[in-house]
Amino acid sequence: MAEESYDAVVVGSGYGGSVAAFRMAMAGIRVCLIEKGRRWEANDFPEHVFGLISTVRVESRRLGFGLGSKKALFQVHDQGDSVAAVACGLGGGSLVNAGVIVPTPARVKKDPRWPKEWNKDWDLYEQFASSMLGAQSIPVEFPNARVMKQIAEEEIEDCRPDPIKLSINFGQGSQQTESCLACGNCLSGCPYNAKNSTDKNYLASAIQDGCVVKTERRVLYILKNPDINFEEDNGAEQSRRWRVYFDDLEYITADFVVLSAGVLGTSEIFFQSKRRGLDLSERLGLGLSCNGNNVAYVAGSQAPLHGYGLTKKHFLGIPFQNRPGPAISSSFTSSLGFTIQSGVVPRSYPYLLFKGVTTYGWPNGFSFLHGLIDKLKHVMGFKASEAVVLNAMGYDACNGIITLDEETEKICVTPPHDPLLPKKILAFQNITKKLGGILFMSRYRSTTVHLLGGCNAASDASNGVCNPKGQVFYTNGAKDLVHKGLYVCDASLIPCSIGINPCLTITTVAEQVSRNLVQDVLNFKGTIQHLQTIESTDSHSISEKLTMRTCEKVTVKETMRGFIGGMPCTAYIVLKMNSLDKDNCDQNDSVVGDTQYLLKGRVGGYVVFQAVNKDKLYIVDGKVDMCKIDARTPYTQYMHYRLILAASSGSRYIFEGQKVMNPYLLAMYGFKESTTLHVSFRTLPTNDSEVLINLRGELHISVFELVKSFWRLEGKYSWEFVRSLLQSLWRTYILQIPRQIKCDVGLSDTIEIPYPPSAVHELKTEDGCTISCQQWKCYARNSEEEKIRYPVLLLNGHSGESYCLPTEKTDLVRTLLEEGHETWLLRPRLHPSHPSNNFTIEDIGKFDIPSVIKQILGMNGPNAKIHVIAHCVGGLAIHIALLGGHISATHIASLSCTNSSMYFKLTTSALVKMWLPLIPITMALLGKNRTLSLHISKDSLRHKLVKSIAKLIPRNERCTCNVCEIISGIFGNPFWHANISNTMHHWLNKQSQPKLPLSAFPHLRRICTSGFIVDSKGKNKYLIHPERMPLPTLYISGGRSLLVTPQTTLLANKFMRLHQPGFHHKRIVVEDFGHSDLLIGEESHKRVFPHFISHMKLAEAGVKKEVTDSRKEIVLSWDGSHDGTGLLGDWSSFIDLLFLLFIIAVVIFLF
Repeated sequence: MAEESYDAVVVGSGYGGSVAAFRMAMAGIRVCLIEKGRRWEANDFPEHVFGLISTVRVESRRLGFGLGSKKALFQVHDQGDSVAAVACGLGGGSLVNAGVIVPTPARVKKDPRWPKEWNKDWDLYEQFASSMLGAQSIPVEFPNARVMKQIAEEEIEDCRPDPIKLSINFGQGSQQTESCLACGNCLSGCPYNAKNSTDKNYLASAIQDGCVVKTERRVLYILKNPDINFEEDNGAEQSRRWRVYFDDLEYITADFVVLSAGVLGTSEIFFQSKRRGLDLSERLGLGLSCNGNNVAYVAGSQAPLHGYGLTKKHFLGIPFQNRPGPAISSSFTSSLGFTIQSGVVPRSYPYLLFKGVTTYGWPNGFSFLHGLIDKLKHVMGFKASEAVVLNAMGYDACNGIITLDEETEKICVTPPHDPLLPKKILAFQNITKKLGGILFMSRYRSTTVHLLGGCNAASDASNGVCNPKGQVFYTNGAKDLVHKGLYVCDASLIPCSIGINPCLTITTVAEQVSRNLVQDVLNFKGTIQHLQTIESTDSHSISEKLTMRTCEKVTVKETMRGFIGGMPCTAYIVLKMNSLDKDNCDQNDSVVGDTQYLLKGRVGGYVVFQAVNKDKLYIVDGKVDMCKIDARTPYTQYMHYRLILAASSGSRYIFEGQKVMNPYLLAMYGFKESTTLHVSFRTLPTNDSEVLINLRGELHISVFELVKSFWRLEGKYSWEFVRSLLQSLWRTYILQIPRQIKCDVGLSDTIEIPYPPSAVHELKTEDGCTISCQQWKCYARNSEEEKIRYPVLLLNGHSGESYCLPTEKTDLVRTLLEEGHETWLLRPRLHPSHPSNNFTIEDIGKFDIPSVIKQILGMNGPNAKIHVIAHCVGGLAIHIALLGGHISATHIASLSCTNSSMYFKLTTSALVKMWLPLIPITMALLGKNRTLSLHISKDSLRHKLVKSIAKLIPRNERCTCNVCEIISGIFGNPFWHANISNTMHHWLNKQSQPKLPLSAFPHLRRICTSGFIVDSKGKNKYLIHPERMPLPTLYISGGRSLLVTPQTTLLANKFMRLHQPGFHHKRIVVEDFGHSDLLIGEESHKRVFPHFISHMKLAEAGVKKEVTDSRKEIVLSWDGSHDGTGLLGDWSSFIDLLFLLFIIAVVIFLF
């Protein structure tokens, strides 16, 4: 199922968003409007105090929490010294404001902060807006307007009456509204459907033109779509450019996003987006204006103000002209720069709050007591004193600030300075004296319903957040650019005070922005005809599909803690399973039938990694697959997480991890593996100057957090999710059924890549054994590289081939030939082509290696130098040859060993096999024929029994290939399957190892139990002669131990630095590699072979490490490494011991 997407998404439905949605829908653009609040009908608005309480939410900065529904109609933000009120619902502020339509003053358009581009055709757009809003003149002079007219000219200095219109239907008619009844309840929402709010004009027309409206959906933040290259501005076939997030996981996509959520809403979305890496101007939240707004309440007057709203039962007997009228019907502007309007208090408003609770009285006295008595009169039906609301507006300093609190993630507002406040208070006092009442002034420094700015329009990013077209700036070096497809279209664009009711000004600005917006969308889409095909889309069917998909999601919350790169890190993540396409789930990965899709989903939340970034790193895109299968490891189950993290600085990181579940000893490791996430953390480069990091580590989920995660599961199919997960683990650990047959990967015949011509030399050793070696002469070199490199001798491990790999283009033989080295590959008596039934590793070092050295010297001259590269048992043999004096170090240019040295330290599980009498029993079972045939099915009963026992022995990774299982049972896993290619694995199992000579096992067992090279009788004859190895050495270990631990190379490196300090000695641990995959892995030519090449070049250049007495290198006297097994490794060795003892008992019983 494709993700929900649109050409454009508009966030907010007030005077800005409704205009943008209408203009785009009218142009045939597929647009979706998202509104945080609900749709309000006339009979939904509150008509009494108790009804009002359920429609109010108060966010208190002092208390640190909010009361009321987050989608309440009235949203009151108490900031301590100021209070701001905004509306939330389809129609925005137009639902509950007075609907005053007043042209923008000339003074505003002359303000230097006002964009001059807006003045072009301003009057024309203002007429459009006034017409759409249904502005009508007030038909009669209502009581409070008559009273104010009589006293305003005397009490307000140098004032004049303002001609105003209201977006209210006074009988001139419209299909969407009824006629006004003059009830005075406009500020709580018109209960008689007479107000021309935007849901009845702009939005109604937009819906008719195909706009999809989603109510009660709060947008949390917006981000560029990480799935595309955002700079490619090329049409609809690409993924949409933006994601609009409702939470950390659920989003819709669009090519254009228009933020019209009001000053606070738009700023909050931008702040949240900026925290997640969206590049925005540093001016975000600055330049806030409260439009010089102050509110006062005059009560106790005897003047016929009729300032309280009426209910329907009060209409009887009251003529239309004597009713309270609309909320505001008179306006007076002083030459001092402020405007005062008289207003009516709705019937549902709690008057007592205005009389001493949130206000203070003037003159001082029993103001609260007066309010209490007046309220009792109202309740008892007696005639109460008259009252009126006074609303003042003016020009403040526009230096307010909006911020986002980092801890509470709540919007904080610092109001601007208001230089006209003393003069407005004086005017309030004069009017109160004239009316003969008590003045109640707000206790707050600023009380506003007219917020402006915060995303101010300006010519560049240093002065504003957006340009005059509403496009959002971002900074690229010294150049200011705009985010393609991102617009602001509401009051937050306006950079200065308006001085009067701003709704017509906001709507006119929105008309201006929408003109450019529509043109931009049409240019991007290329043709209107393509867009018009969308009008036939059934939006209801889309909603039904989305509802169905949403109800099937299961929400899982996890908290994981640990260390990455040695530094503490905590991940707070939310997983929505079944967020991905159910239909596209890989059927081959099916674990529990059609519920497999419940194990895949999206990831949200954040990561705290203060060593890298002090801010939270938010997950802007994340996917999880709890049953990921790799064809190379069909028995292993992976829980794979891939997250893109974003910081407020704009830096992005890739957090990739997986839980690896191997069926080793049934479910003994199950809990540890399923709660341990192996993590790689690296920088996603965004610019050339950014410091790149690449760290590794582990995160763990505790038992408590695991229980809490299951306890907090959400979703209709939570139990199905748990069942699916448990069944997948049961299949992995208990049933141990492979999910794919690894050997059946379409590789019936492996294609071998030809080598350069080579010569095979058969050699007769001093003890009469026949061995062979293969010689490749180096490639032709360029004229600049005529210097002849030293020949290289390659020594394999036990039986397997690690250097000459016909299926691989970049094996070590080809690599050495390309570097100009003549290459020799020894096939000793251990090799399957020369299997012997009676030999030791000592024989290889004593006879085989000297024979091939003699052959190389015979062909290259007696003074030739030879590089030796040895692996595993080959490394043991070369050290026996050198330290035993069987060859001279003068002929060795350098020595490089992988997972081998004069020491041989095994993992605990491998060492357990050597401690137990498993090898003597195996030798007894094999009898005289100690060469095991791996491919022949018609074996003797003894050989079949040995192979059957080998398959039963626990190993780190299981495989579906027979040869691989036998080798792993005898030795342990020689490689991590994920590190080698399918062709390599196929060749190893089908062609490389036809036979497995086991005669050397008794000697190998003595070496392993000793921990260093000894002779065939277990005596130490070699380490006592370190003087016989005066040569440079390189020891390489795999970072993920399988058989031999990194301690092997650590001790060898210390040994050589201590006894041969005059030579260059180096030790490398290559992460993610095990044993032989150091040489046969897909990445070996990138991560391992370069170490060989550089080491040999240093040796040929004659580089030696000079050590003087004054600067002697310190060699640690303690062991500085471990094999990574930890405490569980010790427990594992005990379990291995029991399991192997059980196998031995079974074998003895059978005999």
